Amino acid sequence: MKKKRPVLLIVIALNLVALIALAFAYPHLMVSPGPLVKGHEELATDCFACHAAWRGASTQRCTACHAVADVGLKTTQGVPIPNRTVKVSFHQQLIEQDCMACHSDHQGPRLTQRSRKPFSHALLLASVREQCSSCHVAPKDTMHRFVQAECSQCHASQAWKPATFDHTRLFVLDRDHNAACETCHQNHDYSRYTCYGCHEHSQAKVRAKHLKEGIRDFQNCVECHRDPGVEPKEHGGRERGRRERD
Repeated sequence: MKKKRPVLLIVIALNLVALIALAFAYPHLMVSPGPLVKGHEELATDCFACHAAWRGASTQRCTACHAVADVGLKTTQGVPIPNRTVKVSFHQQLIEQDCMACHSDHQGPRLTQRSRKPFSHALLLASVREQCSSCHVAPKDTMHRFVQAECSQCHASQAWKPATFDHTRLFVLDRDHNAACETCHQNHDYSRYTCYGCHEHSQAKVRAKHLKEGIRDFQNCVECHRDPGVEPKEHGGRERGRRERD
């Protein structure tokens, strides 16, 4: 039994040496996490163009080909990228140059095909973190068509939905209240609103009417008036039903 142990250790050692040799000789076959993206497919057999031995991919090797100032603007040959209205360049506004924080140029195993890391807005400089319109095209739906404020007033950078305010649930914009945003949200400040200034909604008239009904807290109009086409049944009636439309 003792004589077999050295033989077993030698066999294991030889296998390890063979695996290490194969990893260096054919790294794209032995350790590659899937094929490269099309733009880097010519590097498929040259792992060390991007990777350092035992340390993985290196940002310094990325920026040797991709000048940070040109990312999103020009190719690695210095040729301007066409259709700049579609392309967005924000790499110049990152807090640090760490390509691997977002990128993995391998397409991943064929079973999953998920190797791209999600972008984190925390990587952006604080001065541009909330300037959503510098990267994102504003929605063209009825709700957003005339909005001239930054998205961060209603939306979070972690996800577009849900927004912090839902007009379809909290204050329906229909009938006479389907007004332009600035009618209620002055100076493009969507964190505040006013119901004064339209029709009979002067501050004096609203005050007189509510005091006559015994209502003294009437500063937050949508607390009771969730549907502008229906009068609330009682003060603070949040869950009242909507009147049937003709």
